[in-house]
Amino acid sequence: MEGVIFIDKPKGMTSFDVVKKTRQRLRIRKVGHCGTLDPLATGLLVVLLGKSTKLFNAFSAFDKAYEATMELGVRTTTGDCQGDIIERRKAEGIRQEDVERVFEEFKGTTSQLPPMFSALKYKGRKLYEFARRGIEVPRKERLVTIETLSLTRFHLPYVDFYLRCSKGTYVRSLAQDVGERLGCGACIVEIRRVGIGPITISEAISLDQLNESHIRHWPS
Repeated sequence: MEGVIFIDKPKGMTSFDVVKKTRQRLRIRKVGHCGTLDPLATGLLVVLLGKSTKLFNAFSAFDKAYEATMELGVRTTTGDCQGDIIERRKAEGIRQEDVERVFEEFKGTTSQLPPMFSALKYKGRKLYEFARRGIEVPRKERLVTIETLSLTRFHLPYVDFYLRCSKGTYVRSLAQDVGERLGCGACIVEIRRVGIGPITISEAISLDQLNESHIRHWPS
C-alpha cells in the first residue's frame, strides 16, 4: 500500500496522533506526515503511506496557507492561548488601519526567530522538550517569505487574518512579532491550515472518513 491522503486534522490532536490513527485504520506500518500542526491547529495535513514517504521533501517545500485569529494585548509562553500568560497590555487604542499597516510591513522576505515550543531540534532534542523544562536554548533566525497577509475581520481584541507563506514560517511567531510592532503583544487563539501548495482544504477528509478509497497517487 502506498500513496497520500489529505486529512483535515481536528483540534486537540497532534500530527503524530493522526499518523497513529492512520496506521491502525489502514493496517500499515510505514506512515508519515508533512508539516506539523500544533494540537490547537486544525486543517490540512498530508499523510504519506509506504514508499510514498519518499515524497516528504517535495510536500514540505510547498508554501502553506492559513486562516487564523490572534488576540491583541496578551503575550504567552507558547505564542498561543494554550500557554501561560506572561503579560497583559491594553489594546483598546489599536485601530484596524494600524493592523493593516503592520501587516504590510511583514510582507516579503523577513527574518523570524523560531519559537521554543516547536519540533525543531537542538543537539538532537526537540526544542519543546527544553521549553517544557523552562530551558531556553540558542536559536538562529531564518529567512521566511510572507506572500499574503491580509486582515479578514477586526473585532477587538481579536484580529482574523489570512496568511500564505513559505515553508518554515511559524504563525505563532508572526503573531507575536505583529503584536510587538503594535505595542500591545498578541497570541494565536485559532489557526487552520487551508492550503499546501496546490492542495486545498476542500480536498481533505475527516478521520472518520479514513479508508483505502481516499488514497491518492502523487502526482495524480
